[in-house]
Amino acid sequence: MYSPKVKCVIMGGGRGTRLHPLTHSRCKPAVALGGSYRLVDVPISNCLNSGFNQIYVLTQFNTASLHRHIQQAYRFDRFSKGFVDILAAEQTMEKEAWYQGTADAVRQNIHHFHIGDEDIVVILSGDQLFRMDLRAFVEQHTASGADLTIAAKAMPAPQVSAFGVMHVKDNGEVMEFVEKPTDASDIQPLVIGRNLRAAIKDASDTPYCLVSMGIYVFTGRVLKQALANSMTDFGKEIIPSLLGSHKISAFIFDGYWEDIGTLRSFWEANLALTDPLPPFNFFDDEHPIYSHTRNLPPTKLNKGSLERVALSEGGVISEATLYRCVIGIRSVVREGACMRNVVMLGADFHEEEKDFEENVRLGRPHVGIGRGAILQNAIIDKNARIGDNVRLSPQGVEEKWEDSSFFKRDGVLVIKKGAIVPAGTVLGQVE
Repeated sequence: MYSPKVKCVIMGGGRGTRLHPLTHSRCKPAVALGGSYRLVDVPISNCLNSGFNQIYVLTQFNTASLHRHIQQAYRFDRFSKGFVDILAAEQTMEKEAWYQGTADAVRQNIHHFHIGDEDIVVILSGDQLFRMDLRAFVEQHTASGADLTIAAKAMPAPQVSAFGVMHVKDNGEVMEFVEKPTDASDIQPLVIGRNLRAAIKDASDTPYCLVSMGIYVFTGRVLKQALANSMTDFGKEIIPSLLGSHKISAFIFDGYWEDIGTLRSFWEANLALTDPLPPFNFFDDEHPIYSHTRNLPPTKLNKGSLERVALSEGGVISEATLYRCVIGIRSVVREGACMRNVVMLGADFHEEEKDFEENVRLGRPHVGIGRGAILQNAIIDKNARIGDNVRLSPQGVEEKWEDSSFFKRDGVLVIKKGAIVPAGTVLGQVE
């Protein structure tokens, strides 16, 4: 007797233009998160913690660092039959084009998945921060007899205009899918009823709607049928095409969920991890977020003043003042430096004495933060060299201004990967 399998597909194929310049030399799933992780670690860990270990990651831009990370982090023994495979866009005799959208990416790779008609396919995003029991998601899908189940986040009605919103009956069946409704008259019919409100912790009178999280569970037969055409996107085309002819259900998720699609959301989601009780809990021993083991020493704090700081391993902090900062691996912050609301992604290597001598010869700062430097409201990409007495802030800098070392968007200043910022550089107005 055939036993249905669960296959997980993580979407990571977009250019990630809204995360530029963090995605200039890496794909979006490979961007660092919380100092010690990559964005892709979150959906992969959700799959593994739910007991699903056959995972495909679909990418097409700047995949080298993601390949290295996954190869180092996710190694399964031959008895488990588990894997995390990266499927990058490829030219074939039948097709030479890049992925044209989420549905097209799955279509171009579906022959790799070996899906049976009764198998279950879980499709996840590669740039969201959340922790979900995918097993409960799949079990509801199977028990309801649905052809497709959509993960749905309950949001107050006034906040849903930027999302795809579903009209859901009290039995959980999706009847309509409305893309980014703006008029109150369009939103009011989408407000959920009393039965569905029981799945939400908020007991107030606030009207709620259900928005699509871009996470789906398909029955194998239906997925293959849905992709037997030229449609390119799940949310805009595939799902509306299935309404009325297939049973579509909603799986209500009431936990923390952040779509990390912009520099601002990336910066805010990271800094939220420094809260006394952060909305996303990395300290969950039963449902850990996995990453690769680096065998780095603990970060050394020689002296300093730190408040609400998340420190990763392998760094050195010397007489610095840090407030609300996320400090990545191998970060060096030197004497007198002051950082506020800063996400520092760290470095790929430790510098040694010969490197210091070479830096002096070349007239460039050492990797890390120089003495007396002040940085505010910023993201510092990996391997940046910030000299002594530098002053950096986005305040007063024109939106989307960019040069070889800096970029500003959404009120956040980004110091680019490998940037060299000479001593005494002043940019923006430091408070």
